[in-house]
Amino acid sequence: MTKILYNKFDKSLIPSLPTVKFEGRIIVVVSAAEAEKAVDFLLSQPLLGVDTETRPSFKRGWQYKVALLQVATEDICFLFRLNHTGLSPAIIRFLEDSTTPKIGLSWHDDLNGLHRLGTFTPGYFIDLQDHVKEIGIEDLSLQKLYANMMGQKISKRQQLSNWERDILDEKQKSYAATDAWACLQLYKELKRLEQTKNYQLIVRKEEQLQSTDVKNKE
Repeated sequence: MTKILYNKFDKSLIPSLPTVKFEGRIIVVVSAAEAEKAVDFLLSQPLLGVDTETRPSFKRGWQYKVALLQVATEDICFLFRLNHTGLSPAIIRFLEDSTTPKIGLSWHDDLNGLHRLGTFTPGYFIDLQDHVKEIGIEDLSLQKLYANMMGQKISKRQQLSNWERDILDEKQKSYAATDAWACLQLYKELKRLEQTKNYQLIVRKEEQLQSTDVKNKE
């Protein structure tokens, strides 16, 4: 069956989609020794999804440092608590690795945040925002891209929670793991569509989306 994609997904449709979340094992990393073991395992994998989380600031001009680096395989996600470990030698080794592809979204911004913690030369990272354009998709947010390409909703309820709290709760861990894992799933689907050409792109103009939005509010 041909997959229908849109250049711009109608955000009003997202709430009606089934919610997806990472169902694998989540491991929280809080020490340099744990980071060494985690990085050794991760760099033995063929493909990884990555993301970061930062405690939100509600004060103008104030920005917290990146608190969490999450790295996912198909069935395991490591949550590196950078507010505890900093950029340990193992984490720097991970960030500088040039062998294992690491898939992120708006990863340039994540790298800028990570550079506030220390100096490193970025290795092999692939930004989904650079590649979805190749099949005509203009949306750049993870939630819209996942709804468009996978037909499922990623909840963003934990996005503005405190990522520096002493112990992350289960909802925070699930949210963080899902975001990294979702990047991995999107990349795999993108590569499949590029190879098979089994999709149809429907181009929707901005005024069409605005018209739909107005109707949904009436």
